[in-house]
Amino acid sequence: MRCLAVLCCVAATVAGAQQPTPPPSPPPPDSARAESALAPPPPPTPEQKRFVDGLRTATRGIAQLKDGLNRVTRTQSTGDSVSRRRAGRLLVGLCGSARAFMARGRPYMKPAVYEDSTRLKARRLTVQMDSLISYTTSCEQTATATPVPVATELTKRLKSYDAVLRDFRLAVGLPVKADSAQTSRRQ
Repeated sequence: MRCLAVLCCVAATVAGAQQPTPPPSPPPPDSARAESALAPPPPPTPEQKRFVDGLRTATRGIAQLKDGLNRVTRTQSTGDSVSRRRAGRLLVGLCGSARAFMARGRPYMKPAVYEDSTRLKARRLTVQMDSLISYTTSCEQTATATPVPVATELTKRLKSYDAVLRDFRLAVGLPVKADSAQTSRRQ
């Protein structure tokens, strides 16, 4: 008898807990936040997806350039000339492979697929990409002998590229990383 009473009590508690609760009332219209009032960007067209895919391919080359720069920068703090030469030779190889990735992704990056101010930002991005592609040939030819001046010039170009890339990503509604210049540390 006690078991039956306990069972009834538990069943009533479980059944009461399963009662739906009323949904919370929406906030009054005058208290809506300004951030939530912005409409999300429209879905990208197939041509815009192609642009972003080309950018993704080209960004692999940018990552290689940043890795090479990171290595050259780290070796400058050491007094070892062998490691400096090795870093310069590695930068030469990474400039070549980076150029291949950027040149492969660049043809898909046609600014005309965007409208108005976004087109202008896409155009600036492609101009920066073209500048980096053209400089990588010079990087390949001179980085072995003089890696520091090449790294300095490449750093300047990459900083302007990062600024333009950030503006473009904001314009099309893509997430923007806090600092895209950071690369992973290797030991």
